Amino acid sequence: MHLVDPIPRHIEQAEQTGATVELGDARRLTAEDASYDVVLLLGPLYHLIERADRDRALAEAYRVLKPGALIAAAGINKYASLFEHTAFAHLHREPVQKSIGKILATQTHDGKKAFTAAYFHGAEQLRDEAAAAGFTEAEVFGIEGPAWSLLAATERHTGQSLIGSEMFESALTAARMAEPYPELLAASSHLLAVGHRPG
Repeated sequence: MHLVDPIPRHIEQAEQTGATVELGDARRLTAEDASYDVVLLLGPLYHLIERADRDRALAEAYRVLKPGALIAAAGINKYASLFEHTAFAHLHREPVQKSIGKILATQTHDGKKAFTAAYFHGAEQLRDEAAAAGFTEAEVFGIEGPAWSLLAATERHTGQSLIGSEMFESALTAARMAEPYPELLAASSHLLAVGHRPG
């Protein structure tokens, strides 16, 4: 495993795991063409606000993958902030409503308060960006599933972890049952696009 990250602290932490590491940028990888079996883009697509930058990161991932190899590219759902601030009981506050309203309208956060600058995808849009980069069989999956905010709200208000509880098991079941229904991807805060470089 080889990590490329633009943050020196992340590189230092990753070195402790035994992985090889490199300070770098997903838009300009130093790896040779067709040198990897799998590429995971965990961060670039939601930290790159401009479409041209996201396209460049996807093109670089394509370039370094072997023919037939797999890409997994993470995105944040454009409704994630709406769900999160509802679950954490913040949404009734007017400044929060304005901030979330701006994210919903623009699919971006400026990074000035509480969260880094970020881009928020719709599921179909994330799939289309992967497909436009040349990845075949591009599909998008919801990471948390449609019941995650219920779990988050319950844990926040009770102060207890629900891992192992019947509610947790039901939420996992809901995530699995939702998978064949693309319209339910909108209920998952994080998305994962998966595809292959044609072989």
